Amino acid sequence: MSRRVVRQSKFRHVFGQAAKADQAYEDIRVSKVTWDSSFCAVNPKFLAIIVEAGGGGAFIVLPLVKTGRVDKNYPLVTGHTGPVLDIDWCPHNDNVIASASDDTTIMVWQIPDYTPMRNITEPVITLEGHSKRVGILSWHPTARNVLLSAGGDNVIIIWNVGTGEVLLSLDDMHPDIIHSVCWNSNGSLLATTCKDKTLRIIDPRKGQVVAERFAAHEGMRPMRAVFTRQGHIFTTGFTRMSQRELGLWDPNNFEEPVALQEMDTSNGVLLPFYDADSSIVYLCGKGDSSIRYFEITDEPPFVHYLNTFSSKEPQRGMGFMPKRGLDVSKCEIARFYKLHERKCEPIVMTVPRKSDLFQDDLYPDTPGPEPALEADEWLSGQDAEPVLISLRDGYVPPKHRELRVTKRNILDVRPPPGPRRSQSASDAPLSQQHTLETLLEEIKALREQVQAQEQRITALENMLCELVDGTD
Repeated sequence: MSRRVVRQSKFRHVFGQAAKADQAYEDIRVSKVTWDSSFCAVNPKFLAIIVEAGGGGAFIVLPLVKTGRVDKNYPLVTGHTGPVLDIDWCPHNDNVIASASDDTTIMVWQIPDYTPMRNITEPVITLEGHSKRVGILSWHPTARNVLLSAGGDNVIIIWNVGTGEVLLSLDDMHPDIIHSVCWNSNGSLLATTCKDKTLRIIDPRKGQVVAERFAAHEGMRPMRAVFTRQGHIFTTGFTRMSQRELGLWDPNNFEEPVALQEMDTSNGVLLPFYDADSSIVYLCGKGDSSIRYFEITDEPPFVHYLNTFSSKEPQRGMGFMPKRGLDVSKCEIARFYKLHERKCEPIVMTVPRKSDLFQDDLYPDTPGPEPALEADEWLSGQDAEPVLISLRDGYVPPKHRELRVTKRNILDVRPPPGPRRSQSASDAPLSQQHTLETLLEEIKALREQVQAQEQRITALENMLCELVDGTD
C-alpha cells in the first residue's frame, strides 16, 4: 500500500522572479508617509504610485510600457492639500482612479490615455463627508461607480461616484481606528478590522454586524483581513508576544479558527494579496525583503506554505496586478510591483510548464471590466457575481473605455459649463458666451453692492463722530 508523502498541487513549484533592470521604473520619489497602505495601485494599462510632493499630496500615473528612468518633471496628479494615503483603480474603468488624503477628502480622477503635458489638478469629482483623514479606499467588485472609504473618524462611507451622493454611512460600528476593509466576491458583505482588536463581518445595506470575533490575533499591532472564495476570512496579525501570525476563520463559527500559524518576529504589518482564481494568498510585509505565499484548500492544515520570494532590498509598498493584466503565454499567475526608495520593480510569479499552449487549469474565467449591477440596483438589495471573461486569447485593454451612460453619471462625460441642456458642437460657443455674460452681470451686481455698503459705513462713521463731538 503506497503512502502519499508530498501534497499534490499544481502551484507547489510557483517561483518568483524580479524583472530585468530595463523593465523597472527608476527615479520615483516614493512617499515616506507613515501609513500602512500599499502606496501603489496597478491595472492592465497604468501604474500609480504615491510620491513625495511639496505643498500637498500627489501621485504619479505611468503607462505600464513607460519603463526605465522617469523624467523628474513628469506630470503628477495633484489636488489634495494633504498627503495622499491610499489610491485604488476602478475595476470597471481602467482610466478612473480614486485617491484618499490626510485632508479628509476623496478625489476621483479620469486619466487620459495620452501623456499629459502638465500636472493633472482637476478631479472629476471631490467627495467630502469625513471629518478626519481618509486612509482606506475600495471599489465595489460588481456594482458600477460604488466606492467605499474609511477614515480616522471611525466611519465607513459608501458613495455613488457617478452622482457624488452618499449611499450608506456606517457610523456606530467601530469604536476606534479602522485598519482594513474588504468586500466579499459579490459585494454583499464587508470584513473589517479595527484597533479594538475585533474582526467584524458587516452587511452594509442592513447596517448590521453579522458576525464578530474579538482578539482574532491577540497582539495590539494592526490586523488585516480578506475574504477567500470559500467564504472564509483570512487574517494577518500579531500574537501577544509580537510574533506575526496568520489565521483562517469561518464566519459561521468564529469560536475556533480553521487554522492559526505563527510566522516570525518582525514589526512590519503583513499585507495580504489574495488571488481567488488560484486560492493563493501572498503576504508582503512593509520593510520586509520577501514575499511569502500560501495555498488555501479544504484539506488540513487548510493553509499550506508554498514558497518565499526573497530579495536584498526592503519593500516600501506593493502593487498587485489584476488577473486580466497577466501574460498567460508565460504561465504568469501573479505580478507584483515592489516599491523601493527611488524605484518600482516588477516581480513575476510563474508556474513552470513545458507546453506553450494555453493552460486551462491555471486560468479559469476571471472577473472582467464589465460591472454586473448599477449602483441603484445594488442599493435596493440585488446581488450579482462578477461578470467573467476568458483569458485564452489574452486580455487587450481598450484604447479608451467608455462607460455605459446612466442618469447623472459624471464619470463618462464631464458636465459642460453653463446651463445643463443637451449641446451639440455647433452651439457650444453660444453657451460659453452666455456663461460669460452671466458672470459679468454677477460681478457688476456685487460691485454695486460693495459700493452701497461702503456708503452706508461712511454714513454710520459720520453719525458716530457727531455723537462723540456732541458728548464732548
